[in-house]
Amino acid sequence: MVYSIPNLLTYARILAVPLIVLCFFVEGRLQSSDFARWSALGLFAAASITDFFDGYLARIWKQTSNIGRMLDPIADKLLVASVLLLMAADGTIAGWTIWAAIIILCREILVSGLREYLAELKVSVPVTRIAKWKTTIQMFAIGFLLAGPAGAKYLPFTTEIGLVLLWIAAAITMYTGYDYFRAGLRHIVEK
Repeated sequence: MVYSIPNLLTYARILAVPLIVLCFFVEGRLQSSDFARWSALGLFAAASITDFFDGYLARIWKQTSNIGRMLDPIADKLLVASVLLLMAADGTIAGWTIWAAIIILCREILVSGLREYLAELKVSVPVTRIAKWKTTIQMFAIGFLLAGPAGAKYLPFTTEIGLVLLWIAAAITMYTGYDYFRAGLRHIVEK
């Protein structure tokens, strides 16, 4: 099961992270040329699609595995966190919008910690439908931000659309984080 197609897709998502970051670094300095942005967007889009297919294929082919369950959320968080940090480093995310990225990153860390704690108690915290919407909006936001100025040549206000979607994702992130915390708190208090 370690080399099943769903797990290979998860590994590919993890490997995409340094490649996306590498797109922005040329000769040791942060670049944001059109080529860098389109390359990073292509890699990010491919990695985001694997996020859907790895779980879907694992379920329909009955190839779920412990390594897949462990690595899938890690791959998601690595992908999102690295790109948000990259966009902050190159100035695409700046000013007050940094708070949207911080909200998203903090929620990811808190929910991961909560899930790990609850797993020790043998309590499963299922992913809600709204959390899936949050992830979808977040991925689209990051896609628009990656395209940034290069995308604005074809679709005006590409970066601004990405920033608005990022704030929407951050708002939903706060709600889903609270929802997970509330669900987990019952088990923590009972214990």
